[in-house]
Amino acid sequence: MDNMDRAIWWIRRDLRLADNQALIKAISQAREVVPLFILDPKLINSRNQSEKRIAFLYLGLKKLDADLRKLGSRLVIRRGDALETLSKMINDFQISGIFAEADFSPYARTRDARVAAVLPMTLVGSTGLRHPTTVVKDDGSAYTVYTPYLRAWKKQGSPSRWELLPRPERIVSLKDIESEPFPESKYAGDEMHFQPGEEDANLRLDRFIEIKRGRILNYGDLRNRMDIDGTSGLSPYLRFGMVSARQVIVAANEAIQLASAPEEESSAATWLNELVWREFYISILFHFPEVAKQSFRPELRGIQWTDDPEGFDAWKRGATGYPAVDAGMRQLRATGWMHNRARMITASFLVKDLLIDWRLGEAYFMQQLIDGDPAENNGGWQWTAGTGTDAAPYFRIFNPTLQGKKFDPQGAYIRRWVPELDSVPGEYIYQPWLMTPGLQTKTGCIIGKTYPDPIVDHNQQRQLALAMYGRR
Repeated sequence: MDNMDRAIWWIRRDLRLADNQALIKAISQAREVVPLFILDPKLINSRNQSEKRIAFLYLGLKKLDADLRKLGSRLVIRRGDALETLSKMINDFQISGIFAEADFSPYARTRDARVAAVLPMTLVGSTGLRHPTTVVKDDGSAYTVYTPYLRAWKKQGSPSRWELLPRPERIVSLKDIESEPFPESKYAGDEMHFQPGEEDANLRLDRFIEIKRGRILNYGDLRNRMDIDGTSGLSPYLRFGMVSARQVIVAANEAIQLASAPEEESSAATWLNELVWREFYISILFHFPEVAKQSFRPELRGIQWTDDPEGFDAWKRGATGYPAVDAGMRQLRATGWMHNRARMITASFLVKDLLIDWRLGEAYFMQQLIDGDPAENNGGWQWTAGTGTDAAPYFRIFNPTLQGKKFDPQGAYIRRWVPELDSVPGEYIYQPWLMTPGLQTKTGCIIGKTYPDPIVDHNQQRQLALAMYGRR
């Protein structure tokens, strides 16, 4: 493509200046670049949208604008249909090209196909490390099992730090182009667990992989502990591209190489493998977009799920009577985030204890999660439900009591998010219904009054779940 006078850098899920292939391509091809974000009503007003996720996005846009102004540019905000908005801007400002990072959700692919059919748009890079079409079997078909995908993914190699693109020193932009005011949300930021922006993303990454001190050194042992801050906490930033997949994968590989002990190397390698799960689920949604609406495994599409509005409501409120489940759900409602182990526990409880359709849980998570991502959320739910690619067997059913004991061994996570149980002795924290009436009175935790009875019997529901899946 010949050099042009003006181009749009269409920002979608790449709210960053460093290692941004679409931005660098736009700068290399045009004398003036317009950084544009389109507030698409179909996405902003979706029934599966999360208020906290929208707040995180809006605050992130303000941070990006501030960073752009330091480079002599600014962020332009427009509201409306993407094709109509881009067409008008091209006509109004004599723009010759549009550059954007590729996105692979069904909605994004349909939207981008509409735009590319009539406007000069170039998709550059990816929300993952690689385009989903590049990690496939020899016959061109997609991998549907993680371990072979992981081997093929690693066989292609990973980028080095020297391949990461630096942030531009200056961006020349139009000065007189109009922008809508930055949208506001009900959350100002202080009450959110994560502070948006590229700077905060890089601070989290640097702390996590810090030599001799970073949490990555013990990630393999602590990542499943709900009571410990043992994960990277980067998922919201990856969701909106405030840090690139290439940046975190480079960091993971460097941590592996710099490890000073076998257990440290193993922990760093475990984190890298978890990052590849993200790549795998992006690939699955790309190659099998139908998984967004139905089970990946055809033989499990006929399951007769239970219609239980009261149980579903109790699950959403964190009032099931199972402390590990309730703690996770309350953390989700309060912060818009949930520990990954808690996500598995709560998802298993909905599907295999309450026998409720996994798609209802998937939608509710998307309505709450700051890091809610169509590919990862769907992949995680189908894995737990046993309905997806590379899924846990349907007969793998988490025992919420045993999971709490194993991954919250002192009950600290439960006590934090379920304060009714704060005075309950450790031996009863996972099964408070076993306390005697006298002990309930003494602790102030009255089962059935201040804290609910278990809404189902796990052992009975386990047998019902096995039978339900068996009748599929």
